Amino acid sequence: MLKLVASLFNLLFGMSVLLTGVGLLGSLLGIRAGLAGFSSEVTGVVMAAYFAGYILGTYLCPRIIRRVGHVRAFTIFAALGSTVSIAHALWVDPWFWGALRFVNGAGMVGLYMVMESWLNTTVSNEGRGRLFSTYVMSTLLAMGLGQLLLTVGPVQSFVPFALVSMLFSLGLIPVALTRVPQPTPIEHPSLNLRHLVGFSPLGTVGTLTAGLTSGTFWALGAVFGHGIGLSTGHIGAFMAASIAGGAFLQWPLGKLSDRFDRRTVLLFVCAGGALLALAIAAVGARSLPLLLSIAFVYGGFSFTLYGISVAHMNDQIRVEDMLEASSGLLMLYGIGAVIGPVLGGVLMSHLGSASLPVYLAAAFALLGLFGLYRNRVSDAPPLEEQGEFVPLVRTSQAAIELSHPEATAADAGEETPDRQSAA
Repeated sequence: MLKLVASLFNLLFGMSVLLTGVGLLGSLLGIRAGLAGFSSEVTGVVMAAYFAGYILGTYLCPRIIRRVGHVRAFTIFAALGSTVSIAHALWVDPWFWGALRFVNGAGMVGLYMVMESWLNTTVSNEGRGRLFSTYVMSTLLAMGLGQLLLTVGPVQSFVPFALVSMLFSLGLIPVALTRVPQPTPIEHPSLNLRHLVGFSPLGTVGTLTAGLTSGTFWALGAVFGHGIGLSTGHIGAFMAASIAGGAFLQWPLGKLSDRFDRRTVLLFVCAGGALLALAIAAVGARSLPLLLSIAFVYGGFSFTLYGISVAHMNDQIRVEDMLEASSGLLMLYGIGAVIGPVLGGVLMSHLGSASLPVYLAAAFALLGLFGLYRNRVSDAPPLEEQGEFVPLVRTSQAAIELSHPEATAADAGEETPDRQSAA
């Protein structure tokens, strides 16, 4: 595995450099919007535009990748991100920023799809979990590092935006120099979201909730920190701690879901996420070390929810349905990530900054209650029929299918029973 990772160093390093800029930009915009006088409601809508673009990107980007190939597509999307990032500094206006966030979201989906489908073609089924766990950890740590760059210059200056643009551009160089062969993409299937509910109601609602909670935290976490009185450096530390928790705790929690009924582990994640979110609200800015510790563990629970929900969905469906399901899950995540920041911004505007973690806790709690209901009305698949948990970012599953469709069938076995509506 070390030899494989070393051979992919250019791809992983280039993406990590680029995502350092992505991490910096997200929190930078949240803080800068507050200083510019944007209300929490307006900021929530502006940040949600990123995920609206993300939804559009799930349709457009595969077509671009098929048309021009992976290297050229990566160049297009990275150049777009570099341009959009620095454009934020030219005109501080919510409508303009919303449009930029929309374009940036569409381009970022393309970058993720290029990278993940490319990585997928280099590894066998047996090594896929380890490679993607390395990839997920490196991407999250890079985004966490970006939070720590918030103090590189005054937030209201041109400097941090220029740094983000530079990181997007620099990330292009290692990828352009790689010798890893490009994959040959396949056609995407038609998408019917109603089928997802038939496959797995809990997996469907879990993915939607993962989008709502993660999208809200990504979009408004820095706004929350600013609202409770944290300094710029402390806001960066708070966001970095949560992202680091997602990097280090996603794998052990995911492996736990391989050993036990995945629905039970999902309930555990919901309970932990709700309690930890309430703890963040209770601690606030009174104790920075305690706040960072709680944020670390919260990030582990929050960022694991998507991967466990996808794994649970895959436990319920047939091999021939997996590509349609993975595409639908991406769409559901995006829908949740659009709704979440908008509702969160409204609550913060009317009830104060502390309402954000309470809102997140409520989302986890509602999913947990739905999970309890599903446990009562349906049976779990046998443990031996559960697939292996693979750490995921939003596009991982679709990228696997986009580049290597036979992998899913091989992982699932020659015969997979029809388990629709099982959970």
